[in-house]
Amino acid sequence: MQQQYASTHTQVEQREVSRVLRNTYGLLALTLGFSALVAYMAMQADAAYPNIFVVLIGFYGLFFLTAKLRNSVWGLVSTFALTGFMGYTLGPILNMYLGLSSGGELIASALSMTALVFFGLSAFVLITRKDMSFLSGFITAGFFVLLGAMVASFFFQISGLQLAISAGFVLFSSVCILYQTSAIIHGGERNYIMATIGLYVSLYNLFISLLQLMGIMGGDD
Repeated sequence: MQQQYASTHTQVEQREVSRVLRNTYGLLALTLGFSALVAYMAMQADAAYPNIFVVLIGFYGLFFLTAKLRNSVWGLVSTFALTGFMGYTLGPILNMYLGLSSGGELIASALSMTALVFFGLSAFVLITRKDMSFLSGFITAGFFVLLGAMVASFFFQISGLQLAISAGFVLFSSVCILYQTSAIIHGGERNYIMATIGLYVSLYNLFISLLQLMGIMGGDD
């Protein structure tokens, strides 16, 4: 009887994991497509990059709104609002790189590497089923280290600091993808809206950081 209960419980858990994964990747694909469309529209309109305070207020405001509404259909609306806003901020950045001599190649390379890293890390966790919860401490520490480095970059012109920040964000975003994917398959995340937002932000940061890294190393930034 106990074995039957354990077997039934495992099957229920597996179905729940499959549901969350399916919904997460489905919503992630839709939000990435929507974000790309908004970025394209911003590029065509030659929109200026918003003030940093507008970006911070817009991102964190929509993020916390999405977290609050995550269990209702309005959470989906807020998710698209957030990813659309982030797509809008991406448009001016892409236009800036397209103005460089090798800007198109930089964008294509950063996009290809982002896709490769995401699918590679996701496949690793999904195939091996490794529990990456031990990375939570690294993520917390990494967040504050990167935050401190960004604040320092505003006040001090330190040679190589921007390169270090971009490389740090590449590593940080990669670790977050491992952690977030593991959280889904091991029961740490059961809300597909929050799982989608987490992966989207990691992909956004990974792409921007790779773009900056390639631009700096290529001598065009």
